[in-house]
Amino acid sequence: MRYSIRNIKIPNTFTIVFFLVIIAAILTWIIPSGEFKREIISIDGNNQEIVIPNSYHSVDKQIQTWQVFSAFFNGFVKTSNIIVFILMIGGAFWILNFTKAIDIGIMSFLHIIKKIQHYRFFRHINVNNIIISSIMILFSLFGAIFGMSEETLAFIIIFIPLSISMGYDSIVGMAMCYLAAHVGFAGGIFNPFTIGIAQGLAYIPMFSGFEYRFLCWGIFTFISIAFVLWYARRIKKNPKKSLTYTIDAYWRNKTSQQSIETITHYTPKAAWIVWILLSALFVYLSLLHPLTEINMSNHIYTAPLFPITSILFICIGFISLRKSVHFFILTLLFCTIWFLIIGVLGYQWYIMEIATLFFTLGILTGLSYNCSIDKIIKLFLEGCKDIMNAALIVGLAGGIIIILEEGKIIDTILYTMANALDGSNQAGTIGGMYMFQTLLNLIIPSGSAKAALTIPIMSQFADMLNISRQLMVLAFQFGDGITNMFTPASGVLIGCLGIARIPYALWIKWIMKFLLFLLVVGFLLLLPPLFFSINGF
Repeated sequence: MRYSIRNIKIPNTFTIVFFLVIIAAILTWIIPSGEFKREIISIDGNNQEIVIPNSYHSVDKQIQTWQVFSAFFNGFVKTSNIIVFILMIGGAFWILNFTKAIDIGIMSFLHIIKKIQHYRFFRHINVNNIIISSIMILFSLFGAIFGMSEETLAFIIIFIPLSISMGYDSIVGMAMCYLAAHVGFAGGIFNPFTIGIAQGLAYIPMFSGFEYRFLCWGIFTFISIAFVLWYARRIKKNPKKSLTYTIDAYWRNKTSQQSIETITHYTPKAAWIVWILLSALFVYLSLLHPLTEINMSNHIYTAPLFPITSILFICIGFISLRKSVHFFILTLLFCTIWFLIIGVLGYQWYIMEIATLFFTLGILTGLSYNCSIDKIIKLFLEGCKDIMNAALIVGLAGGIIIILEEGKIIDTILYTMANALDGSNQAGTIGGMYMFQTLLNLIIPSGSAKAALTIPIMSQFADMLNISRQLMVLAFQFGDGITNMFTPASGVLIGCLGIARIPYALWIKWIMKFLLFLLVVGFLLLLPPLFFSINGF
């Protein structure tokens, strides 16, 4: 399916990504093949492969031809973790949507908002603005503190219905979680996947210089909130100005008021059984893990998170069950999100654990709603089918990087750009490093992989020009983070757009001016540490 903007036909996202795979293959004919030698070093107890400086050498040309067709398969293999994650999330939330619990939660939430707006103070400040701003600040902090990225895939399907119900569009819903998390990721106060690895490779104290990064994060977040609120206000006044107005009919139909009013509020015995079993499990976990250690900024904070969670779940679960099974299912959802935060910060959870968590949520939701096992499986498969396009496009996008890697041209691109920086003044060099990381992120969206590839070389350039390595890491952080919201090589971006049903071309049209402005702001924020004494720099 293709979409038209002012009589311009926009190709399907699959078409765009497939042509990018072809362009990547053409580049392997033009760019010489080469590679760096690498070694394995230990950073904080984890083995990391890094580039050996001055080790670049040419290799036999690896021209990619028919591989553009096998790139789809290889891209699936490379991004299999994200693809499975998307399918499991889609299946779990299909079960959740079947119960209408989220719909009831959204309508109850909006009902509370309408009541609040009767007060003059809240009418004046616009409570919707407070909601959007609060959600964006929260997700921006998640991105800045523990590098939230893939996790946003699980929240898109929650915030888009919320955004539609508030009178906005799917782009605002996408911005509330995905855009906010990746703006925070770019700010990276304590992001272990980029700042942590890069500082380790640059041999500077872990998470040092966080005070200035906190300021940068605040500026980035403020700009993003202002931009989203400005856009949301326009859409609220005239919904047809939305780029996705026609596409959002799917979401408007799913969140219609008529379907909510026909829902019967009740609580089956199965829901009480689930509550009893989970309460017993949480008590057991509280005895097994009475204290949880959270490692932030090289400081370890200890708190009785499981005991607190157990008490809250037992109390809130009991109250919600007395009201309706739908509110109990919402309790399960919020509990799942809370466990996600505990798991990521305290137990280093990643995609597999998070996918398992939401898969469990789907099963418990079905059981609480008194669904049979066959019904739960059927609903799960329907959810996988509904979200299959998102999974397929992620696999195809992974093929872009496969072609570049197999063609042995990524290291050549790195080597050429690094040499181009030689001989510049300090401001020119730091700007060049920033632009270099920005452009490289378009083809290598993995921050940790890019850090291992570039930081050892960039550190030497910084030393030669008397630029602090901390500033070099900041340039890497900005360059890596901002264009994550643009590059089609990002499986997370493509996956989120697929779940939201937003065509890639429409997303680029919406976000391009904002990204260009943010890139300029990023460069300006790199200049103060050059000319002023700032702690950590």
